[in-house]
Amino acid sequence: MGALQFLIMGVTHPGELRSMIGYKIWRDNRDITDPKEFADTGYDRESMKRCWDLLDQTSRSFSMVIKELEGELARVVCLFYLVLRALDTVEDDMTVPNSVKLPLLRDFHLKLHEPGWTFNGSGPNEKDRAVLVEFDVIQKEFALLDQKYQQVIGDVARKMGKGMADFAALATPELPVAEVNSIADYDLYCHYVAGLVGEGLSGLFSSSGKERSFLKDQLTLSNSMGLLLQKTNIYRDIKEDVDEGRGFWPRAIWGKYGFNSMKELTDESRYRDAQWAANEMVLDALRHSCDALDYLTLLKNQSVFNFVAIPAVMAMATLERCFMNPLILKQNVKIRKGEAVQIILRSTNPRDVAFMFRDYARKIHAKVPKDEPNMLRFSISCARIEQWCEHHYPSFLTIQQGADGKATTGIDPMSTDARAPLYLDLVKQAREAAEAERREKFMDDLRARGIIKPAVPETEEEKREREERRLKMENEPFPWVMVIGCVGALLAVMVGMGYGIIYLVMKYAD
Repeated sequence: MGALQFLIMGVTHPGELRSMIGYKIWRDNRDITDPKEFADTGYDRESMKRCWDLLDQTSRSFSMVIKELEGELARVVCLFYLVLRALDTVEDDMTVPNSVKLPLLRDFHLKLHEPGWTFNGSGPNEKDRAVLVEFDVIQKEFALLDQKYQQVIGDVARKMGKGMADFAALATPELPVAEVNSIADYDLYCHYVAGLVGEGLSGLFSSSGKERSFLKDQLTLSNSMGLLLQKTNIYRDIKEDVDEGRGFWPRAIWGKYGFNSMKELTDESRYRDAQWAANEMVLDALRHSCDALDYLTLLKNQSVFNFVAIPAVMAMATLERCFMNPLILKQNVKIRKGEAVQIILRSTNPRDVAFMFRDYARKIHAKVPKDEPNMLRFSISCARIEQWCEHHYPSFLTIQQGADGKATTGIDPMSTDARAPLYLDLVKQAREAAEAERREKFMDDLRARGIIKPAVPETEEEKREREERRLKMENEPFPWVMVIGCVGALLAVMVGMGYGIIYLVMKYAD
């Protein structure tokens, strides 16, 4: 960014500028080139050094979060990304005929165990062709990975390659990229290209010991996390994909608005209909948001959480930025760098991430026009995110720092939520029960030490005598004579004192 852009940001978004400056000065990023990190990052090997370079070339955003992963997990995920990037490059390259592409996609997982294999058949304009031209370097480092990691990566590459080939096989000379027809087909395609990535990452996290073993079995949540990111990218990249002859939006969405092909979506004369189709793509992506939030609550390692949370929040931010934005059909729309930095700084715990999801959902809902065909569905979808946040992190509760420095939960004193007094009653009852239990334990301790003598049970004779005394007192007549006598004596005294006071006043008045 130039000085002018920083100046404009300082005027229009001063908070983002401050975040960028603070991030640059205070952020302590992991240095993979540090000799102390070589055992985990492998940067002392020329092959692995080249793999890190390839990662930087193919993805700046993922490169940053991958490098921050703890220990050897950063190197493992780096190679996992490069393998799948190579596979994705084969699929996306429209210059590779299906006679070559389909067998390569289906057998790509076997190339991971074939030393020296490379592929030079990519088109000259393919931006990520380097990962295929130099795949032997990636394979060399892959062979050095622990078997538990190789198994996960190989399994994902096998499933992904087969799925990509199945969709690529539907293409024809007239339609080089097969259209996605139904929403179910769209979900299946996104599962192959992104959902499997989520499943693979969960497997790697569990295998590394950084996360609990059951995470690898959370296939639905892992898949949803991948679909949220993939569908956001497909929605945002509509102009680029149409220009390059690709089309991943399902016909079930754009076809209902009268379009015969995806190219017609960029026709400015039909902007309104194209906008409704684009909005429905956002609606489809939002249905994965709550699963993504559920997945984040399962993570316990901070670096893994940051790795997963940051792209997820950026996806929500991208959906909000592109929603009802006419530029999406003309160019690639991205969030501001300052906003991205703020997301990185805040994506440190499930609560703050959930609140950012909620805030972006509110902004999307606020921009829904009155004539939006899916206005009610948008309200429901955004309300589900709101409900998820309120269920897991009630708004009437606040997190406070205790005297010992630890975080505690308390009632927001400014809250008008009707649940607050109910919660306070529950807290009061729990406190009273705990106090009663404490007193009882204290008395039991005194009895055990002999300080308090246990009560001796009454004998039958003592019970009979106590009952006789009670009956005698109940049957005795009320002592009216004594009461009247006492009252009369009291009145006589008061009258006497009154006359005495009057006599003294009369005597000394003169």
